[in-house]
Amino acid sequence: MNFELSDKVAALRARVRAFMRDHVLPAEAAYHAHLEAATERFSIPPVIEELKAKARAEGLWNLWCPHPELGAGLNNLEYAPLAEEMGRSLIGPEVFNCNAPDTGNMEVLIHYGTEVQKAAWLKPLLAGKIRSAFAMTEPDVASSDATNVQASILRDGDEYVIRGRKWWTTGAPDPRCRILIVMGKTDPEAPKHRQQSMVLVPMDTPGVKLRRRLRVFGDDDAPHGHAEIDFEDVRVPAANLLLGEGRGFEIAQGRLGPGRIHHCMRLIGCAQRALEAMCDRASSRTAFGKTLAEQGVVRQAIARSASEIAQARLLTLAAADKMDREGNKAARDLIAMAKITVPQMAQTVIDRAIQVHGAKGVSQDTFLAGAFAYARTIRIADGPDEVHQDALARQLLKASQTP
Repeated sequence: MNFELSDKVAALRARVRAFMRDHVLPAEAAYHAHLEAATERFSIPPVIEELKAKARAEGLWNLWCPHPELGAGLNNLEYAPLAEEMGRSLIGPEVFNCNAPDTGNMEVLIHYGTEVQKAAWLKPLLAGKIRSAFAMTEPDVASSDATNVQASILRDGDEYVIRGRKWWTTGAPDPRCRILIVMGKTDPEAPKHRQQSMVLVPMDTPGVKLRRRLRVFGDDDAPHGHAEIDFEDVRVPAANLLLGEGRGFEIAQGRLGPGRIHHCMRLIGCAQRALEAMCDRASSRTAFGKTLAEQGVVRQAIARSASEIAQARLLTLAAADKMDREGNKAARDLIAMAKITVPQMAQTVIDRAIQVHGAKGVSQDTFLAGAFAYARTIRIADGPDEVHQDALARQLLKASQTP
């Protein structure tokens, strides 16, 4: 495998890296200061919209999008080093309109939306004027298996009626969130993977009730957050259905593959920044008469972290490369390996960096505490470790028995 960057991608990475260094990382303090001072935490720090406008003006916009008429036209392998740079900051991806869950929702609309649906929702999402959310997970069932969802989407004349409860609907509390993609059952009697459908539900539709904002390790993740939502006899036009009845599981599978690898790309950048912070701290902090960098256990933590990041990066690039060459289905084993490996790696590296920083590492004075929560959460998001381990093992066992 040759993962050498093309001149085009190398130039783009240099521009993204410079933008992150000169604009995004220095803006983190203003971003968090706004949230601390705001009467309503779920309000958007002005600096984020300023950064978005600047990034768009510089052509660093929709870099995730492989469709050249809509975005940068990069494949997964080309996008990976750019996502890594953005992932160095928790606010980075949004600045370039490359943030979850919007990228996945835009991909759904690109592939499965009608022209009317695209005009209403894809266009403003691509422009970064609104946000969106994906409502699949439910509190009462193991939603890592999408066939378990129980929310109902029932046809009634020219409308669909949605009833049920969703949670961990990321981004729904964001005041800019205007549209939900909701997954539910249209036919419980159909074959297992044809029972589900997806429908577009505007946030202001009567019956959409934001029940509560969920916290992650005690943090509300403002201003985007995660919502528990009740759908109480919510009615939308039948034209809001995506692709067709019984196609929801198919859409979900298509959406989650790229999403999983994008998380891995970003987490590598997060881990890399943590390693750099660990090195800086070790060189500048003195304890018991010598710098931390002179302590063998700290040097070991640095060496192991660098090795693990490099391994995870190569695995992620291999998965991205196979996705580009052979398709997402053919690359599912490598995607699973990356999803199992990278979040755990990032969590471990960030944890070491926290340890080297001492009490400062768990405070708001570094990015490490938020980064740790992010890495730990991704070990559950888009399917927990155990689900991917089981699926991967099944595939490997099946392959070992094939003549």
